[in-house]
Amino acid sequence: MSPTRIIIDTDPGVDDALTILLALASPEIQLEALTTVHGNIGIEKTTRNALAVLEFVNADCIPVARGCSLPLVGTPPRSAEAVHGSSGIGKAVLPEPKSQPMDQHAIDYLIERILAEPQEITLFSIGPMTNLALAIRKEPRIVQALKGLVIMGGAIRQGGNVTPLAEFNIHADPHAAYIVFHSGIPITLIPLDATYKCLLTTSDVERLNRIDSPIARFVRDSTAVYMDFYKKYEGFDGCALHDPLTLAAIIAPELLVFEELHVDVDISGGVSLGNTFADFMNVSKKPANMKVALDVNGRGFIELFLERMESLACKI
Repeated sequence: MSPTRIIIDTDPGVDDALTILLALASPEIQLEALTTVHGNIGIEKTTRNALAVLEFVNADCIPVARGCSLPLVGTPPRSAEAVHGSSGIGKAVLPEPKSQPMDQHAIDYLIERILAEPQEITLFSIGPMTNLALAIRKEPRIVQALKGLVIMGGAIRQGGNVTPLAEFNIHADPHAAYIVFHSGIPITLIPLDATYKCLLTTSDVERLNRIDSPIARFVRDSTAVYMDFYKKYEGFDGCALHDPLTLAAIIAPELLVFEELHVDVDISGGVSLGNTFADFMNVSKKPANMKVALDVNGRGFIELFLERMESLACKI
């Protein structure tokens, strides 16, 4: 069976960087490109980190297209430096990348690639969905041409992690999420309900670092600030692998428990801005618009992640 061809729309970000590594370590996946967006840190750093991570693993042949620096409505964009560190990749230090992003904007790149190969590309959105929302508005034909869309975002029964009701990626551009949710694209949603059950612990990182490898050290150093934040504010010794879990939709779908639901996002403003909510009782009589991962074998995914990182570490 041929690997699934994917583009990752990303705001690296510690767990974004780990998602890139996991994609490259997974034979079930062919990573075609990265598109960058504002989110965890500003667009300059998200783009720099995307390029630097690819060079770090000798994958700089994979193109990077720089995308939007602002959400659709309101400025300034959100920042998560307290979680990801001022560089966006914790205490990890990567050389300044030699490669440059494409001249083409991420919106136009997405349109061109998706239309050129209908039903071939699956998009993984692991940051705010500004790029995709604007691509849909500019060229609606991509809705039918995209094979699928996997989103890390939202909190359905779980509380939010940036407001009591909202998850970071959705809250960073709720209007973009609204456009995407109502687009008709086949969506798989991986919300906090599942990702908070995938906890990488300090002992997991120590296990990985029994291998003397730059990959193992990168996982340790990049997650250091992340883990400090979780210990201080969330009370556990480790960190959630939010973005990497999206790849389980391809590499280990048996670990996830899905439910077909109609999900919407609140853009009315106020305390509920960015709240994602599902119509469990079908009171709206609207058909399901996505598959939602409401549960996961969290430890099973962490073991898979560690095995893939150990394999990658032995090569680099």
